[in-house]
Amino acid sequence: MKVLVIGANGKVGKHIVEKLMETEHTPYAMVRDTDQIPQFEEKGVKTVLGDLMRDFEHAFHGMDAVIFAAGSGPHTGADMTIVVDQEGAIKAAEHAEANGVKRYMMLSSMGADRAEEAPDDFKFYLYAKHRADEYVRSTDLDYTIVRPGGLTNDPGTGKVNLSERTDQGEIPREDVAATLVQLLSVKGSVHKSYDLISGEQPIDQL
Repeated sequence: MKVLVIGANGKVGKHIVEKLMETEHTPYAMVRDTDQIPQFEEKGVKTVLGDLMRDFEHAFHGMDAVIFAAGSGPHTGADMTIVVDQEGAIKAAEHAEANGVKRYMMLSSMGADRAEEAPDDFKFYLYAKHRADEYVRSTDLDYTIVRPGGLTNDPGTGKVNLSERTDQGEIPREDVAATLVQLLSVKGSVHKSYDLISGEQPIDQL
């Protein structure tokens, strides 16, 4: 499949592109600026220019699947969180539907399904993720939503705990990327939402 990676220049996104290169899939890295292109082209990865704050529907032409991994991060202002994490994800889902791109992988955040329980300074971030997740669920897309716990830059272990609800925990970004890529081709994950932390389940057996 031709897979559009939105947020390819991010910390998780870069891992996603690398993991896709190890499969039969072909990643297309969506980047915002031309200066982000060489790092991907040097690895033989195709790129597509697209900005979540502008019109980026052209990026979906000819694609078979989308992995949405863009995020403003929990420490940015509420305005950017709304623009990127909420409206950007919603627009991406709309564009996917409009262009017949059925498979849609959504990188969300643990707690997005229970944002009201979050500390006040974190609520706006999780509510934005929640609204985006709910929109994706309302579509006819073959979606999978993955809500990881605290992200670390540790090397991936290749093992996770993936279930509809888990306790709080951490997980390396590399393992998050590997899980998204693995689930991309798992039919049983369609129309499912999962929490994700480090654990004992081998990713390649999910």
